[in-house]
This record gives sequence, C-alpha cells and structure tokens, in this order.
Amino acid sequence: MLKFLTVKNFKRFIDQKISFNRLTLLSGLNSTGKSSILQSLLLLRQSQQQNNLFGLALNGELVNIGTAKDALNVNAIKDEIGFEISLDTGEVLSWNFAYDTQMDVLDSISPLPTQNIEHFNLFTDDFQYLQAERLGPRRFLEISDFQVRQHQQLGIQGEYTAHYLDLFGESQKIADPALAHPQQSSLNLKLQVEAWLSEISPGSRISTRSNPDMDLVSLQYSFAGGSPFRATNVGFGITYTLPVIVAILSAKPGALLLLENPEAHLHPQGQARMGELMARAASIGMQIVVETHSDHILNGIRLSVHRGRLKPQDVDLHFFLPDQNFTDSLLVSPKIDRNGRLDKWPNGFFDEWDKSLDELLEPPGV
Repeated sequence: MLKFLTVKNFKRFIDQKISFNRLTLLSGLNSTGKSSILQSLLLLRQSQQQNNLFGLALNGELVNIGTAKDALNVNAIKDEIGFEISLDTGEVLSWNFAYDTQMDVLDSISPLPTQNIEHFNLFTDDFQYLQAERLGPRRFLEISDFQVRQHQQLGIQGEYTAHYLDLFGESQKIADPALAHPQQSSLNLKLQVEAWLSEISPGSRISTRSNPDMDLVSLQYSFAGGSPFRATNVGFGITYTLPVIVAILSAKPGALLLLENPEAHLHPQGQARMGELMARAASIGMQIVVETHSDHILNGIRLSVHRGRLKPQDVDLHFFLPDQNFTDSLLVSPKIDRNGRLDKWPNGFFDEWDKSLDELLEPPGV
C-alpha cells in the first residue's frame, strides 16, 4: 500500500511530501495541485505500461501533460523532476528525470525501479482510475476484451463499465459483506450495484446487451420493475455514478482506486452515500484516493467513522491552498477523531455553507 509520495519540481510543487491512507481525501481551491498529485502517480504507471526505460511518458492513455516544459515547475532551481514513493512494507522507490531543453523531454537520471514493483498495486491490475470527465449517457458503449476481460479495467472515463457488467455482473460477487448495501442481502455484483445505485435514483435496475460483432454493448435502466429506458433518456447522475460504484464493488482488498469528483451530477444525499461506500471499501483494506469538492462526501466519511465502520487512523484529509506568491502549493491536513470531528477547519476547507449562513443571519445591509 502507498504510504507517502514526495514530488519535486513537478507542476505546482517545488518539494511536497504527502501521506496516503486507506482512504485519502484531496480537496482545495482550484488549480492548487490536487490533480497534480494524482497525475504524479498516473505518470509513473503510464511510463511503466509503455516500458519507457529512458524517460517519463508524459502522454498516453491515462494522462496527457504535454511537453516537459509543461511538467517542470516554473520556479525550479534545478531542471529536474523527482518522485519518491514509500510503501507500507518500508520499501522506498525513486524516479528522477532531467529536463532536456533542446528536445523538451524528461530523461532518466538514475536507473528506474524494477524490482518488486509488480507487487505494488499502482502497477498491477488491482487498480482503477476514473477521471472527472466521465462519459455521459450513450446509446452504445465500446467493448474491449483486452481492457475488461484481461485486465479488469473500466477505462478512465468509465467507458467499459457496461461491458464489465455484461461479462461479470451475474457471476461475480463483491469481496466482502461489509460492502453490501443494507437493503440487499445477496453479494451478487449486479444486485449490489443496483442497490447502491438506488441511493441515487430509487428502484434502479440495469440491463445490458452486447453485440460482439460490432464491438458494442447497450446499457438500459428501469425503475421499480417498469419498462427499460435507454441511457440517453436517463439523467447524467446515474451514468456518471455507475462507474464509481462498479469500481468500488468489483475491487478486492489491497486494490488502489483513484477517483476524481465522484460527486458530479449527484444530489446531496447521493454524495453522502458515496462517501459511506468509500469508507466501507477502505474498512476492508482497499486503498481509495478521492479528489473532491463535496462537503457531503466528507460528511459521509465522517459519519462512517462516527458509526464505527471505519477507524479514524485509516483516514487522511488534505487541503491544498496557494502560497503568498502563487508559485507553490501549501498543504494543511486536518485530523479526524473517533467521533468524526476534525481538529481544525482551515479557511476555505468546506466552510462556504457556514460563511453564507453567518451572512444570512445578519441584518440586511450590514
């Protein structure tokens, strides 16, 4: 399991060390470095997948940075980018790259880690990454035997989720009863997906139909036993949330999940339930890193700790904000206690509701 990541001279960060836990929440103002932390991990996985032994693979299926100049911190004293990962085994892995100004690439300075990285979930199939821009409703979705059948990947936009459910929805069971929705006793993956999806839209049911000759699969929804609807006739919230739910319920203990904005298009109750589901997954040993702007996601996690479903020491909360010169990012990490309470609330950390309420309580015109 990932325990620490140190980033040097990459994008917003000059030299930043950040801790990771079973459940890690990244929040903060826009353009303060949250996505850069996830991109650091994705770049290392992408480089390993491309067998790039001589440099950093800045562009590929997982992430597209552009050129080396785009990756290098504008105030870097030395034209080098470095990443260091500490694992819970005590092992430390390091990657260092020099900026070639003529070729505008990042070349490896030292030998890249090769031993034992195949056991680190960042580089295995026990990994899912869902970016913020997931696919909206589609009449048909792609089939990928390589991504789904061989590597159990849902795609960074969730584009293979329907194919995954078509292949494994009826035969696969969730990894642990702790993940089970309280209203569904069966551990069947599809039934559990439908139960959790019903937190978003009550009575949700899913049906898929594949056409291997055309490499396409259709996805339809029905509600409380009614006639099925095409995905294009159902709201964005269900379509955007489905990959997140499937990613969590199909994963095993020890898996690493990177999730961007799982709250997109969701009403507040649904967002809180997503926080609860993530907490349940973390409690059985999955490692989830979530980038979010949702106080409801945070509260779902806090309530799970309060109810004893997740230990407070298994949660890391990180809030990013710019420094005075807007050239680097600062990190504040509130701690959560057994009651789900936080030891500090830095300015801007999910406090907009309180600020607005305070103003509304003042006499008009004050």
